[in-house]
Amino acid sequence: MANATSAVSPPRRRMIDEMTLRNLSPATQRSYLYAVAKCSRYLERSPDQLGLEDVRAFQVYLDVPCAGFIFCGI
Repeated sequence: MANATSAVSPPRRRMIDEMTLRNLSPATQRSYLYAVAKCSRYLERSPDQLGLEDVRAFQVYLDVPCAGFIFCGI
């Protein structure tokens, strides 16, 4: 993942470094980064400004059953 992260914010760089230290696969790293970006978009705040209650609100949002893929906003 090093080649795709040359111009990233310090929090994102740290997340990538931590995932690399934990020997997570590139696919897992992409999934985690996608999930953080999705959470950030939903809450309309930068990931470094999110707190525990924000994460909880996002988890509740994810648990809402959908009528179909197209209606979930995914």
